[in-house]
Amino acid sequence: VQYPITVEEIGKVYGVGEGKAKKYGTEFAEFIKKYVEENDIERTQDMVLKTVANKSSHKVFIIQSTDKKIDLEDIAKAKNLSMDELLKEMERIVYQGTKLNIDYYIDENFDEDIVEEFMDFMKESESDSM
Repeated sequence: VQYPITVEEIGKVYGVGEGKAKKYGTEFAEFIKKYVEENDIERTQDMVLKTVANKSSHKVFIIQSTDKKIDLEDIAKAKNLSMDELLKEMERIVYQGTKLNIDYYIDENFDEDIVEEFMDFMKESESDSM
């Protein structure tokens, strides 16, 4: 369990970027610090790294590759990932707040009517879960 009590430490929490840390960090850090003091919680001084180096390199590679409109199968092969693993990694990237534009892949690999039907379904859906 992490108890970040500075903006810098909050920025190291998985899923929190520098922007979020700067925007919301001070208020959260003060709240957490007060909670830690009031409950006599002993903090670990070694903060957990934001991401494992391997996953971080996957993230950067995936973002750069989709920006260059590289085929998803080629991205997966380059990182020795299955398509399922690649898609899960891409989902994590998106949930962390980074936009991935894969229109080029969708246009190339899926029938326009199917894409349109899927988009209509997602617009009407109450959640992002299928």
